Amino acid sequence: MYRLAILLLLLAASGCSDEPAAPAASIPHTPEFTAGSGVAFDPLINHNATFDIDKVKRITGNWEVELEAKGGLDIAVRSFIYEPGSFTGWHRHPGPVFIQVLEGTVTFYEADDPDCNPIVVPAGQSYLDLGEHAHIGRNEGTVRAKDLVVLFAPPGTPFPTGFRTDAPAPPPGQCPFEN
Repeated sequence: MYRLAILLLLLAASGCSDEPAAPAASIPHTPEFTAGSGVAFDPLINHNATFDIDKVKRITGNWEVELEAKGGLDIAVRSFIYEPGSFTGWHRHPGPVFIQVLEGTVTFYEADDPDCNPIVVPAGQSYLDLGEHAHIGRNEGTVRAKDLVVLFAPPGTPFPTGFRTDAPAPPPGQCPFEN
């Protein structure tokens, strides 16, 4: 019960920002990261829970939210620390991932973007990765960055290994840092 309460508290806190959100990753489109990347997870924020629900709906005044998950869902909350120059490695997720950058700036790239356009997300802003496409997160700045992530997956997804799958890098020359 204690883990569930912390998970729900972190889930609610991850969306608390007055700043505009970065664009969703999938409009144009975890345990550990690639060896030597320098990204580490914060062991204090590393929890998961299974919810045996099909639908949650809440209406408050003019605001409405609805979440449907046929057969339930697993939710994980994790936090990652990006030292300057570090990166996650190319990967994908089994479901959507809500990312709130807490410190510094994290730059995301989508593997299916032929121009490898950066999606720059500074502290206080967020990024929605629908999990459909391979992507990479990079700290291209000179100060440490940190994020808080809420990952959704089918029930029974092994934690933490099933919440992230490594993916191949785009073809050479597509992204300037992959030359």
